[in-house]
Amino acid sequence: MTVTVSMTVDVAAIIVTWNVRELALQAVGSLLADLAHSGLIARVIVVDSASQDDTPAAVRAQFPSVEVIASPENRGFGAANNLGLRHLGLHGAGPGPASPAALPRAVYLLNPDTITQPGATRALFEALWSAPDVGLTGARLTYGDGRFQHGAFAFPGLRQLWAEFFPLPGRLIEGRFNGRYPPARYAAGQPFAVDFTLGATMMLRGAALAQVGGFDEGFFMYAEEVDLAWRLQRAGWRALCVPAAHVVHLGGQSTGQVRARSQIHLWQSRLRLFEKHYPPWKAALARRLVLLGLARRVRQAQQPGTSAADRAALHEIYQAVARMIHA
Repeated sequence: MTVTVSMTVDVAAIIVTWNVRELALQAVGSLLADLAHSGLIARVIVVDSASQDDTPAAVRAQFPSVEVIASPENRGFGAANNLGLRHLGLHGAGPGPASPAALPRAVYLLNPDTITQPGATRALFEALWSAPDVGLTGARLTYGDGRFQHGAFAFPGLRQLWAEFFPLPGRLIEGRFNGRYPPARYAAGQPFAVDFTLGATMMLRGAALAQVGGFDEGFFMYAEEVDLAWRLQRAGWRALCVPAAHVVHLGGQSTGQVRARSQIHLWQSRLRLFEKHYPPWKAALARRLVLLGLARRVRQAQQPGTSAADRAALHEIYQAVARMIHA
């Protein structure tokens, strides 16, 4: 891999980490190995969000070519990525326009719980330049054991909320009713149009990112990639899922460390997403569905077999979300 700041950079990858040192080292190593054979001029930036496991030092020691930004605080996924974007030249990163010349040709946002498979980065890059209006590409994801993982989705609507809380046939849960694209689309091997790709792998055209700006830092974690993709689409940019780009995504390694708090952050972000992108009537109905659905979960937790800890966590989540909605 060639690292340079004076030549035009094809791809600059940003990996945000928080207390997942060994996974982060694996993610960086697999990405660098893929880049070494990609023919791309690349930079790799790790933004660490105040980890307590010496991630920055470990990355510097093992991968001297990687640029490390050690944030003194954990400000969330979007804000951490914006630190990386500012490092690349998108000054004042956040929603809003900037100069396309400030960024590399492509910016690749990659989770630390990923393992890049050979050829993935090049495939994403080529698909990004397959048409002038493609602004976002994402990989085909699998779990660590090789099972299929949905890596792209339709923008969330009321049907997805209903599917999350209330009984539905499996074919609806795994289908377009719930915003999923059929596995056959991935298996066909050709890039296909989607609304947004999972935040685990997002390659963005520099000009598109400069037009719409970086992440909205009002999202601490969750839904920030949906908001960014929605802004891209409204600005005229298309998103593609690229099955030829295979990335293993282990999933939830950072957020799984704080389950109840993560769920509260999840609903805080979703409520913000509703307010930003839904008309008022739809946002109000979405809030109502969320309250009904969480109340149903609390009632179900009263049944035998649910631990006291789980019941307490569900009650805490419900109370926190209710306060947000009624604030």
